[in-house]
Amino acid sequence: MSRKAIEGLQPEILWNRFYEITQVPRPSKKEGKILSYLKDWAKDNNFTWKEDKVGNLVVSIPASGSMEDYPAIVIQGHVDMVCEMNKGTKHDWDNDPLTLKQENGWIRAEGTTLGADNGIGLAAGMAVSEDASVMHGPLELLFTIDEETGLTGADNLQSGFITGKYLLNLDSEEDGIFYIGCAGGIDTVGSFTIEKEPVIKNVTSYELLISGLKGGHSGSDINLGKANAIKILARTLDALKGIDYSVADISGGQLRNAIPREAEAVILLNPSDENIVLEKINTLCELIVSEYHTVDGGLKINLKKLNKHIPEVFTKHFTKNLVNVILAMPHGVLEMSQDIPGLVETSTNLASVKTENGKVVFATSQRSSIDSAIHYIAKSVNSVFELGGGQAKTSDGYPGWKPNLDSKIMKLSNIVYKELFGSEPLIQAIHAGLECGILGNKYPGIDMVSFGPTITAAHSPDEGVEIQTVEKFYQLLKGVLSRASDLEK
Repeated sequence: MSRKAIEGLQPEILWNRFYEITQVPRPSKKEGKILSYLKDWAKDNNFTWKEDKVGNLVVSIPASGSMEDYPAIVIQGHVDMVCEMNKGTKHDWDNDPLTLKQENGWIRAEGTTLGADNGIGLAAGMAVSEDASVMHGPLELLFTIDEETGLTGADNLQSGFITGKYLLNLDSEEDGIFYIGCAGGIDTVGSFTIEKEPVIKNVTSYELLISGLKGGHSGSDINLGKANAIKILARTLDALKGIDYSVADISGGQLRNAIPREAEAVILLNPSDENIVLEKINTLCELIVSEYHTVDGGLKINLKKLNKHIPEVFTKHFTKNLVNVILAMPHGVLEMSQDIPGLVETSTNLASVKTENGKVVFATSQRSSIDSAIHYIAKSVNSVFELGGGQAKTSDGYPGWKPNLDSKIMKLSNIVYKELFGSEPLIQAIHAGLECGILGNKYPGIDMVSFGPTITAAHSPDEGVEIQTVEKFYQLLKGVLSRASDLEK
């Protein structure tokens, strides 16, 4: 369907830009094509732009009408997207455009992530810059790179790259909520050198596949209690105790900031044991579906014969150790905030496992609004890896964003929202990591607020953006820009 999916949607100028963005490949760390698109757009509109050494882009937009004296506002979003797709979907992330579809008031993509995170934010900034009906003072569109795999674009911003002292971050995902704080984060990686042994005769190779889960964002969705495919894979292998099987490969998940939806292992067993294995995994699947029936009841555990020649497998001791590490690894919400009701304070995500270059490598991510808690839970994860005989490495991490209840830009956004929609927005902090934490460190005193339309299942192929909230989002953005002079009163 693609372009037809957005026909007739309002505001047309925003949806057209969003569609164009979805046609440009933009994986994290491979943002060259989307940056070229943005530069061409700036040139076509006679906007000046500059690029820093890592690829962050800022486009300067002159004030409309007689609003040159209004304070400059930075509109910020990131250009990269999470690249996830359903098993069986064929998509070349380096070259293929996304295929859009409209479903019951939502825009989604066929079998892949949509990239509304943060494509809608990019499109909104572009739209207000070229929409003649929008009244605004000087604007700086700050387009950052590589947000999804480490926030490295924001982290490498240099002093003076932007000049505005007010910033609108358009990377939030809930209509009617303004965010004024976010969690900080850190990554912990564990690696295990594989112990191998030769394959015995009279065995057949099989794929053991965990699928059907919803996945989601490891920050904003972690409180929903969704199932983790890697954890379920370990439970499945553990359920096969008493059966003589071997593991040749294990993998699951892709990105540190996504809850893994799928995981698989290549196992070898005697064909005479196939039926009892199927019985055990079917029984386990029914039990786990009942555990997650409300939030994640689509689980499937499948055993598929491969008949693939495999000369070596993991030793029994190494396999047992690996399963125990996964079972012991913490995952999910660890602490709720004692100060902000309903806010997750500390969590950890068992994000991925891969068999590569003679090692099994795990990626995890930890988040917290308290710096000491991040390091504590990272140490806990580190300890599980080391107790299991592996090596662990923890990244430097990124800072959180401390809420400022006296924020002028938040208060103005609040007023505009109430005037437009007749209701009170919620003011919250978010457990996900926003670039605002880093930007606040880079530019002390900058006044920021984050808002956006409703986006669900970000970082998964179920990602969707709710159409009606996009129009509200755009009206809000226009309203805040038109009232920017109030910031200096």
